[in-house]
Amino acid sequence: MAHHPAHGSVILPIRGMTCRSCELLLEESLGAVPGVKHVRVQRSRSCATIEIGDQSVNELALERAVEEAGYSIGHEHVPWFSRNIGPYFNVVLGIAIIGIIAMGVAISGVALPSFGASSSSLTFSVALLVGLTAGFSTCMALIGGLVLGVSARFSQDNTHLTRWQKFVPHLAFNLGRIVGFAALGGLLGSLGSVLQLSDRVVASLTLVVGFVMVLIGIKITEVSPRLARYTPTLPRFLQWKRGDSLRSSPPVVGAVTSGALTFFLPCGFTLAMQLAAMNSGSFGAGAVIMAAFAIGTAPGLLGIGGLTSVVHGRFAKVFFATAGVLVIGLGGFNLRTGYAALFPPTATAGVVVQGGETPPTQPGTTNPPTAGAETITMTQDGSGYSPNTLTVHAGSHVRWVINSTNAYTCASSIRVPSLGISKQLAAGENVIEFIPQREGEIPFSCSMGMYNGTIKVLPKST
Repeated sequence: MAHHPAHGSVILPIRGMTCRSCELLLEESLGAVPGVKHVRVQRSRSCATIEIGDQSVNELALERAVEEAGYSIGHEHVPWFSRNIGPYFNVVLGIAIIGIIAMGVAISGVALPSFGASSSSLTFSVALLVGLTAGFSTCMALIGGLVLGVSARFSQDNTHLTRWQKFVPHLAFNLGRIVGFAALGGLLGSLGSVLQLSDRVVASLTLVVGFVMVLIGIKITEVSPRLARYTPTLPRFLQWKRGDSLRSSPPVVGAVTSGALTFFLPCGFTLAMQLAAMNSGSFGAGAVIMAAFAIGTAPGLLGIGGLTSVVHGRFAKVFFATAGVLVIGLGGFNLRTGYAALFPPTATAGVVVQGGETPPTQPGTTNPPTAGAETITMTQDGSGYSPNTLTVHAGSHVRWVINSTNAYTCASSIRVPSLGISKQLAAGENVIEFIPQREGEIPFSCSMGMYNGTIKVLPKST
């Protein structure tokens, strides 16, 4: 019977690891072997590095510890693409399902929900309704897509858990989201714009989240075992340290932390609520606004988590493949959005800003026009911008009037890179004045790139 000498180390090849939980389970099981001082398991390398203490270690005991944890000793070749036809068939089926659903939605004419709020003041009930709208509409491309990917993978990796145990992380995620949003919203109310992120940081976060979503989606579909190994996971300090906890309990600590950190993920609805919290000038008011918004988003997010917790059998394979395709698509959308925000389209019409932005008026009132100005008018609501193509003439003093009828939606966060404009529209009239120097185009969009428009600059009028 072979023994490893004291004060040495051994690298043990291990087959069968699929996630970070595998590392923790193996570290606990191997760490319990007499003589083992420290264990470091690396899923990416398919091995465990074992430091031996003051006494030798029985090699057979190490092998038994690995097998008891549900794995095996040996080198593992992980291919880039699965040799099993099953995952590919499920992906094709998933694409077909999504296509049929999309066609059904298009034919039925069902639109994304929108919440109209013309008042600039914000109460708990209004913030709650805004959250409900966000929880079932456009922001689900970011937060919902990420939750779907993570929850689906968690259910795949933890089939031994009960449905309730699979659902607990989603409760913890939303609890962390509510508490975190309340605390950070309170800080916004007290400290003003201290916690506001720059456009470039927001765009970079969008890119990171999009990249993570694409990798998670690929992992869910199971078409690339090699690439799936490099899917980002939470740091070890956010996960349970004991293997028995992982067998019987979900990673609640990581879920709570992740929920709170979604405060910093770029979403038009979230940005609108953060501005309202900042303008409240009070810790209590800011906390109430952001907490109410997070509570409103909970039903939609919990619905996604609950669905991934109850599927099983053959249906689960198809469901997870469909979810993977959807998450990849949403991840691609966020990658495109982040890239467009970091590298916005260049305006072909040179402009000079004159007078900057005029403070918005209250609904029902108007700002006096600048003498000799060419006025263009646009309405922003829950459906975007109308009209989204405007026409002006080069050399004229342009007065751009944006009437915001819904200040609590993605479209209210407008970006006009060539004018240096990056702001949240307030309810009522928002006026921007500038002078286009030559014919061309001035593009604009919402912060997430979902709603776009163009100001076309025609030759000088005679």
